[in-house]
Amino acid sequence: MKGIATKLPDAVRIGVCAVFALACASCSPANETDVSAVATQSHPDALYRVETNHSIVIRGESVDYKAIAGETLLYDMAGAPVASIFSFSYIRTNPADAERPVLFIFNGGPGAASLWLHMGAVGPRRLVLDSEVNPSNVPPFGVADNPYSVLDVADLVFIDPVGTGFSKVVGAGNTSDFWGVDEDANAVAQFIELWLDEYGRWNAPKFLMGESYGSIRAAVLPRALMGGPFYTGVMRGVTLNGIILLGTMLEARTETGAPVIDAALGNALALPSIAATAWSHGKGGKQDLEFDELYAAAHAFATGTYLEALHAEAADGLSDRERESVKQQLADYSGLATEDLGETLVITPRDFAKQLLQQDGLEVGIYDSRYTMPLANSGGDPVADDPVADDPAMGRYVPGFVAAFHQMLRDDLKVGLKRPYGAIVWKDLLNAWNWERGGVADGQSYAVDLAWAMRRNPDLRLLVAGGYFDLATPPSMALHAIEEAGLPADRVEIKNYASGHMLYLGGTSEAFADDVRSLILASGGEANGQDASP
Repeated sequence: MKGIATKLPDAVRIGVCAVFALACASCSPANETDVSAVATQSHPDALYRVETNHSIVIRGESVDYKAIAGETLLYDMAGAPVASIFSFSYIRTNPADAERPVLFIFNGGPGAASLWLHMGAVGPRRLVLDSEVNPSNVPPFGVADNPYSVLDVADLVFIDPVGTGFSKVVGAGNTSDFWGVDEDANAVAQFIELWLDEYGRWNAPKFLMGESYGSIRAAVLPRALMGGPFYTGVMRGVTLNGIILLGTMLEARTETGAPVIDAALGNALALPSIAATAWSHGKGGKQDLEFDELYAAAHAFATGTYLEALHAEAADGLSDRERESVKQQLADYSGLATEDLGETLVITPRDFAKQLLQQDGLEVGIYDSRYTMPLANSGGDPVADDPVADDPAMGRYVPGFVAAFHQMLRDDLKVGLKRPYGAIVWKDLLNAWNWERGGVADGQSYAVDLAWAMRRNPDLRLLVAGGYFDLATPPSMALHAIEEAGLPADRVEIKNYASGHMLYLGGTSEAFADDVRSLILASGGEANGQDASP
């Protein structure tokens, strides 16, 4: 499998998870008070571990916590170490509570480390940029306390899967043991099991948060955490209280990682985010509508008239008159001229990103279409365009995330490892990723895994969060997958935000954090003795 990042359809072509945070007026230093001794990594059993103590104010409450950055060994069935998972644990110390909720957090890719959610959403420290949208991508960048962290209601564990961050294969391990859907889930499940053992948290309410490919990992993990004879071959017996999905991608995948979805349906489900983008830039014929009205109308048109027209077009059953009518409505929603739409009635996110503001000399972002870059010298070839540097959103905020994380790593967490931290690792990992699965039907979506988990666990709740301006993983696609799988509506909450793939970016961090906090408190967080209302 070669070049997976360029073989996927535009709506999910990259599938790499990158995230970002609010800007603020000032950057405050961490309240670090103590650093423990650090072990050296001389052999697999000598684990690197450093602990620091801090304090933060969240929602007017002083929260004391310890931060533990370090390695956890994974083992094969013979008890030999095969991998080292590096994680960042934040544990509240006022009060310390063995039954306090724990939120396990990871990003996507596959190949992305957890620094994106770490610095952008719920961690106690966050990146500070000079603008909410379209910030500068050159230093200096800031690091500040995150007043929207959910550390007040749950302890936080950020997990870097094998091959990302500082996590690596050791001993008798092989990358093929970890680089695959089932393999990855089993490894993360073993890490969670070991973490619960080490910190005595088996009786704590447990939650997962996964972004982009991390939403697939989160959908598969309940099965790996419970265990069984036909899947993992071991019984772990770990159940979950809640799962939070961001930048959600639940479609089934082929052996090359391409999404399994009807082409017409995929094109239709991308339209609401296209319409939201056009409206936000003052384009199209729907400017008289309020945003909520616009998005609802676009969704209704996309899943009704537009989808029917795409199927009819494929079957040569669309008259010229019908085609022109649909094209005019597409122009109104997309902001594109009818002559730019062509005869196929298909608008791909990649073409749309380059066409919408071409008269202004700008291109909009796939990961967040509020972001822009000059259209000139952008290439235009899916192979030539770099999926990070040439994306108007990724190119803007990735440098800030990476720089701020490394600053926090050194100054706040006192981590002094002398090897690179893999923020996103494509080399070797993507080409080797095993998309084949055990015990599921061909073409089965990952939403079905969630349906299985919610059947087996009647207390499991799900929050599916999306960004209206996400052209990589449009929220409509996640909604469709969930509806098709028949998840219990009374335990599933769908929340969309005026943001992109990193939906807590650009003024939405507080709202997202409050929704996560509400889920935790309503799904087992009563152990904190706190009210469930935000």
